[in-house]
Amino acid sequence: MSGYSNVINENGEQFIPASQRPDGTWRKARRVKDGYVPQEEVPLYESKGKQFMTRKQQPSTPGKIVHHPIPGLCIEQEEKQKKISKKKNKKNVEIINQDINNHFENMTITENSRIQDNNQHSLNKETTDPIKKLKNLRKRLREIEGLEEKLKNGSLIKPEPEQMVKLKRKSELLEQISKLEKEVPH
Repeated sequence: MSGYSNVINENGEQFIPASQRPDGTWRKARRVKDGYVPQEEVPLYESKGKQFMTRKQQPSTPGKIVHHPIPGLCIEQEEKQKKISKKKNKKNVEIINQDINNHFENMTITENSRIQDNNQHSLNKETTDPIKKLKNLRKRLREIEGLEEKLKNGSLIKPEPEQMVKLKRKSELLEQISKLEKEVPH
């Protein structure tokens, strides 16, 4: 519909004239308000940043001198630059490798320090959360007692090997619970 020009009526109103669609039906004539610009004719919005970039992309040389590269000249310069950059990269890699080697030579790892770290870590867990540890042990004890009941009732005929290990640990759990109960004030 934008391909049609507006028609002015005898009353001074503008109309887009009626037209026929490809399937043979007719479109009604549409009234157009003053100042209306069809959507297809509205210029797209460009932000100031985009306008700046489009202006920047158009190269302008002072004095309107056009630069033409000399054939073969740029290639030699590029090769020289590549050689120089390769040398710099090799030097940088060598320096980095030396730094890494020096760093690793200064480091010493001993088994004692690992064991001490593990012991400290386990001690921290026990000292920070004795209440949680006690709850966890009581929960395990309840599970063991539940397994014992199932064995007595006959509902559990063949216990799994893991279940047998749990049953054997009952005495250890009871000892740990008694120790923790002494440590934790009620």
